Amino acid sequence: MAYILNIETSTKNCSVTIAENGETIICKEIAEEGYSHAERLHVFIEASLKEAGIVYKDLSAIAVSQGPGSYTGLRIGVSAAKGFCYALSIPLIAVDTLQILAAQASVSDGLIIPMIDARRMEVYSAIFTPELENKRETRAEIIDEKSFEELEGPVYFIGDCTEKGQTVLTKINFTFLEEIKYPSANEMSGLSFEKYKKSDTVDVAYFEPFYLKDFMVTTSKKKV
Repeated sequence: MAYILNIETSTKNCSVTIAENGETIICKEIAEEGYSHAERLHVFIEASLKEAGIVYKDLSAIAVSQGPGSYTGLRIGVSAAKGFCYALSIPLIAVDTLQILAAQASVSDGLIIPMIDARRMEVYSAIFTPELENKRETRAEIIDEKSFEELEGPVYFIGDCTEKGQTVLTKINFTFLEEIKYPSANEMSGLSFEKYKKSDTVDVAYFEPFYLKDFMVTTSKKKV
């Protein structure tokens, strides 16, 4: 029996699950504009363990969403996951954020394109089959009328970029699944368990989130 704590904090959604052999038994999450991850994450973890009737030492591994996404959100999630792994001497599993998002799309044909907002008309995106096979690497790209125009057959867009995406991605074979906005730890449960069974883990000491773009620090132009 394997209990895995899954942590997803790459977007506005702060999400935690406890999974038993790949099945979610407890899920706690909230999506807020103010990015309350620092305040919510450890509260969610403690509450989830209590409701699941287990303690930290019962965990077999910790899984974390690896990015891309919010720099601050990813740092909070990864730092927490690494801390637990160090303290408990258990493995760390990293799961692709866009694959987690793609796993929410219940479609049987075509291609799934998960997109995470990266300011203005730029998005983080990848392309998956309904079986979650990666057909194109993750990119940070500016979307316009020519984006993905070479793709034939049904194409399903998901993520928090629906509003800006619909203004330029208008081919007849494009569909926006507007109800799917943020990645959730609920979809991590099966993905992390498959990695756990294969011992597909990362080095706790050296693992870093997949930011995709350098974190930009801006200075105020206001005179002091």
